[in-house]
Amino acid sequence: MTTAYVARRLLSALPSVVIVSIIIFSLVRLLPGDVVMARVADGGFYTQEDLDLIRADLGLDRNFFAQYVTWAGGLLRGDMGTSLWSTNEVTSMIRHSMLLSIELTLLSMLVALAIAIPLGVLSAVKQDSFVDYLARLFSILGLSIPDFWLATMVLLGFSKYVGWLPQFGWFAPWDDPWRNVQALIFPALIIGYRFSAVTARMTRSALLEVLREDYVRTARAKGLREGAVIWRHALRNALIPVITIIGTQVGFLFGGLVVIEFVFGLPGMGQLTYDAVVRRDYPVVQGTVMVMALVFILANLAVDLSYSLLDPRIRYA
Repeated sequence: MTTAYVARRLLSALPSVVIVSIIIFSLVRLLPGDVVMARVADGGFYTQEDLDLIRADLGLDRNFFAQYVTWAGGLLRGDMGTSLWSTNEVTSMIRHSMLLSIELTLLSMLVALAIAIPLGVLSAVKQDSFVDYLARLFSILGLSIPDFWLATMVLLGFSKYVGWLPQFGWFAPWDDPWRNVQALIFPALIIGYRFSAVTARMTRSALLEVLREDYVRTARAKGLREGAVIWRHALRNALIPVITIIGTQVGFLFGGLVVIEFVFGLPGMGQLTYDAVVRRDYPVVQGTVMVMALVFILANLAVDLSYSLLDPRIRYA
């Protein structure tokens, strides 16, 4: 893998970023309702001239192209605009919320991988055994149960039968590490469960395919221990499709925090996006969704770059 290849991959991602920005900007404008009417709904009498002045002040009186060019130019400078409701800078709001979402995403990934990789390997090694059936049932349930239902059941179950509720809100790890863990452990377990279900199934499938390869039979014929064959030889090559799934899932995971953060009262990117959609706060919605899209694109780029590290047969010119 060369620096030139990395540069080419970064440049090839730019058209995707531009297209995504146009789609996001367009879809936000299709949200039902009028932000101006929503702002004046708290009472008072407003003439049409008053409404037009508010609309002009918010920059909503210009045509679509002019609004997009202004917004895209701000993106290039790191300026995502100002919230239509709080008048706070969108970049600052996202920066404040993003730390929590990144921490929750990483914790969920650690939980998921700690469960999925060993479970997928065990399921493949014990193919068609009772252990394999249990692992497959675990994955099927993880893929079938909606996150919001599982989160609600966790809250109801612990409050009714244990008499204890998970910690709501968020505390920075450097301020109160223990309360930080308390606030994130249940959301991370719930998000990680679905993530682990997908990853475990892919690990099992990929490892079963690799175990049929000639080099695995050769390693066994040379007298290598089964553990060495599985963990040192087979798993490394089986991880390539698994890494692909992980990269895709990270993007979906980061963008799918809305429900979990809402249920557990976590002020992250998901909660910020939800509040902005309800208020029709266009700049905040555009900024948060754009950041989520960038995370998805960068996660998949990182997956591409990791292939050659896992499999020396892969070479990039």
